[in-house]
Amino acid sequence: MGQVTRLTVACATAALIAVGLPTSGAGAAEAPRIDLRVLVVDDGGPATAAIAAELDSAGTPRTTVALRDTGRPRIDAAFLSDTVDGRPRAKYQAVVLPNDNPFGADSAEMTAITAYEKRFGIRQVDAYTHARPEVGLNYAQDPGYVGPLDGRTAQVTAAGAAGPFGYLDGAVPFEDNDPNVTESYGFLAVPLDRPPGDGKFTSYVDAPLAGTTARGSLVGEYAHDGRRELVVTFVYNQHQRQYRLLARGIVEWLTQGIHLGADRNYLAVHVDDVLGADDRWDSELNCTPGDVDCGSAGDGTEPDPIRMTAEDAEYARTWSAAHDLTLDMAYNAGGSEAHREANDGEDPLADQFLADQHAYRWVNHTYNHLFLGCVQDVSVVPWKCATDLLGRTRWTSGLTISQQIEDNLDWAGRQGLAVDRSELVTGEHSGLASRPQQPTDNPALAPALSDSDVAWIGSDSSREPAQRAAGPALTVPRYPMNVFYNAGRAAEQVDEYNWIYASKADGGSGTCETAPHTTCLPQALDPETGYASYIVPLEADIGLAHVTNNDPRPHFLHQSNLAEDRIAYPVLDRILRDYAALFADNTPLVNSRTRDIGTELRQRAAWKSALDSGKASAYRIGNTVTVTTPAGTDVAATLPAGSEQRTEEGSVPFGSPYAGLRSGWAAPDEDATEIELTLTDAGTPTDPPRPDPTDGPTAPAKRLPVPDGTRHPVPYGPGDTRF
Repeated sequence: MGQVTRLTVACATAALIAVGLPTSGAGAAEAPRIDLRVLVVDDGGPATAAIAAELDSAGTPRTTVALRDTGRPRIDAAFLSDTVDGRPRAKYQAVVLPNDNPFGADSAEMTAITAYEKRFGIRQVDAYTHARPEVGLNYAQDPGYVGPLDGRTAQVTAAGAAGPFGYLDGAVPFEDNDPNVTESYGFLAVPLDRPPGDGKFTSYVDAPLAGTTARGSLVGEYAHDGRRELVVTFVYNQHQRQYRLLARGIVEWLTQGIHLGADRNYLAVHVDDVLGADDRWDSELNCTPGDVDCGSAGDGTEPDPIRMTAEDAEYARTWSAAHDLTLDMAYNAGGSEAHREANDGEDPLADQFLADQHAYRWVNHTYNHLFLGCVQDVSVVPWKCATDLLGRTRWTSGLTISQQIEDNLDWAGRQGLAVDRSELVTGEHSGLASRPQQPTDNPALAPALSDSDVAWIGSDSSREPAQRAAGPALTVPRYPMNVFYNAGRAAEQVDEYNWIYASKADGGSGTCETAPHTTCLPQALDPETGYASYIVPLEADIGLAHVTNNDPRPHFLHQSNLAEDRIAYPVLDRILRDYAALFADNTPLVNSRTRDIGTELRQRAAWKSALDSGKASAYRIGNTVTVTTPAGTDVAATLPAGSEQRTEEGSVPFGSPYAGLRSGWAAPDEDATEIELTLTDAGTPTDPPRPDPTDGPTAPAKRLPVPDGTRHPVPYGPGDTRF
């Protein structure tokens, strides 16, 4: 057993009283042990799967019992509890059921769960159940409603805002992506005036009932017979926006705001090719002159590059400040030097960016944006890796890779531009594997990264969604936004979009008819209106889905999208506006830099490994939570407001405030394998997290699942060279 690290966590005494546990004094020694693990009883339906996915995303341990598994364990008193060191133990801190009783009438298993919940003060979520008196509701009739909920807007009630859904601004809109398909079905029912016995139903999320002044509950708490159930009366899957909005509150109600794992909303936006230029889409050729698949100079396919102006840079600075969202500028200094050489030493764009450099975070994107993987043979379409006489792949040399990295850093040093040399994004993510042509990393990449002290290298999440090692560095997967690198004007974006996503009958390439996981547009978009009416809301919805999925991976677009028509801003504006309308001020967007995103992904991977291997666990006895973790593994947790971490040097606040609680990572002392959390009756601080002054701008936007692959077109598939 390693040394013990002690953490002190403060929460309201009332929270402890509510679950029937002693708050302090001699009685605390009589408290039972409650393991911080959630029991999920799974019927194979989407609602239970959605809650399980939320637990997994946060890093909250669970045990699943699949009802359809004939060999599953039977849920009885021995399955739920036992005795450890003479103390009663509850093996699960919470229970998720598909509905209020998935076992049938007079079930011994349901009887065991009921007794267990009463004995230990355990809460239960009914993932999706019909409205009826057994769950504290009237039948959904006179008044009431049963049917599709698509396009409706529910509302967080005053009780919901004061309770588990206080991180929401109020509105809970239900998706309506296809008017021909029912996407969400449910019951709107009025709570019983007088539930049996001492029962009480408190609605947390409801919606109006047409033709009446009554409102029907969609999510509410039914307290009865010494138990508490969260009753959900609509069906959902893990990707739908209405569930993404409510998922956090469901879990926090279930666990009473004390659990392993954490959940936040992230948005980082990388702008690639800054100071360089991007080739333009040709609406006549239906390709991009300058690209390897669109001919070569001298055969009538001359490039028409897109490059920001000083005015565009000024607009970017003003926009960023107005939205409290710091952009990450991935720069190519060679683009500026080439521009100066061709323009009598003048480059107003670079001058403007350098004058405003502190408004952004700067990321090394290599000096000239060269392709750093295999040597490309562009005599064929698609290109292939060139080989030598012996058939061996020819690679870009390590010297070239190192020069591209270091020359860009040297330029920044001469300009006084603050750049973290541990962060790198190569042009087109080259050097990393680029399937199908280049299935492995350039073998010269790893030594070059080591020589330049690169710890974090950007990758394309559409090719490699998970973080992995690239020599001494770890990848930071980035979401490509479907705002094309080769479009500076809305009409160009729509034309290329139609070429990719319209059927041949509608003038498109027909790719959408043959490419897997890609759907065709119902009809080609109008060149004048299609961007604002279709592409912007679609891409904003996809981006917001990532934001609300506890996903720290950044998004990226290109400097061309900040030039000319500035087509990136309508998408970003829509994401931020929608976010502000949905979330309260206590739940800001987390706007992290590359190294912090990489660190978060690394911590999550280590934490998941510890959970999956059974080497990480936690339990609570009265006011104390004890976490066991492998030495050197940080612990993710969500705790009540006022939490503090007591280290060997003294007490410090645990994590940082978010969504009404505190969450973050607890780092054990060196060689420690246990962390202790002590629940006390301290105050509730409201201090925001303080940014690291060495990081530059880090303030999150104040008010502002990956989609299932069938609702939206896929931006680009593996092997595409557009980035």
